[in-house]
Amino acid sequence: MTAVTITVDSTEAFRRRVKDAFSGKPQQERISFASFDLLWKVLAPNRMALVQTLAGAGPVTLREAARRVGRDVRAVHADVHLLLQAGVLRKDESGRIEFPYSAVHVDFMLQAAA
Repeated sequence: MTAVTITVDSTEAFRRRVKDAFSGKPQQERISFASFDLLWKVLAPNRMALVQTLAGAGPVTLREAARRVGRDVRAVHADVHLLLQAGVLRKDESGRIEFPYSAVHVDFMLQAAA
């Protein structure tokens, strides 16, 4: 099982991980967002359902992804495009889309407003 952790990280935390990676320290699979608002915008419930459906499924066509989530291809196309831009989904050599992980761990902390 290949898992990815989705996080909300500061720029400093991101830089620290990059530095660690360049120094040879092993890194876990991670997709980071700069803010909770951005995470929520990109991974809105309909898009998260798409990610969940594609987890562990391997590459699929856009039409097949839409069929699996029970939504219109045009609506799924817009969501897929946004998820590709955000680096959440990938395309293979054939143009099929995939979420290359079989599990997702979401990790963030909400703090009291100042």
